[in-house]
Amino acid sequence: MTQTLKSFLTGANNKDFATHQGTQMHNLLQHIVVDEKTGNQGNPDIVKIIKNKPELKRFFVCNAKTEVPIAGKINGYFLSRRIDRLLINHDTKTIDFIDYKTDINKNEFIEKYKKQLNEYADLLHFVHPNYKINGYILWTHDWELNKII
Repeated sequence: MTQTLKSFLTGANNKDFATHQGTQMHNLLQHIVVDEKTGNQGNPDIVKIIKNKPELKRFFVCNAKTEVPIAGKINGYFLSRRIDRLLINHDTKTIDFIDYKTDINKNEFIEKYKKQLNEYADLLHFVHPNYKINGYILWTHDWELNKII
């Protein structure tokens, strides 16, 4: 009984810690701008990492939107979501978005995350039906960007 309670409390503490870490990282990333012309903004350590990763740098420009609310119906169910970072290019009719994940084990919840990103894409298709939509996960523990959609 004691071991079960200890396991439960350890799991709860780990979940609280992970949630807290994720929230902190989201708050930091929300304010990052990497722009040679207007200057960089946000945490200098994160700016330095992003500047050295061209695949990421394009998502952290001035015109990128952060914490974008989106809502609509999918399969008869109303969904309300928030996209971490979004780029819309009206010239090429493309939308690229990122969802930040702080997990160290990338495979543990990947199916759940794929479902989440597909929901974002479905909601974006409703608003922009003629646009190509690309969805990515940014793993913040190693700054790897994985294309999901």
